[in-house]
Amino acid sequence: MSWIVTVDKDKCDGDGACVENCPVEVLELDADGKADPVNMEECLGCETCMEVCETGAINVEEE
Repeated sequence: MSWIVTVDKDKCDGDGACVENCPVEVLELDADGKADPVNMEECLGCETCMEVCETGAINVEEE
């Protein structure tokens, strides 16, 4: 099973909670300070990133 992680850059405030809380380092902050899924193939589908994102910028869907 694989997962698709998307980030709405307009909603992302760049606080990094998603980056800090992801157990497998799927996300990192890009040059603009926004979350960016860089290791999507490692995603466990746990949705921790969605839970800690206060702006609702992240979505995790089953592929």
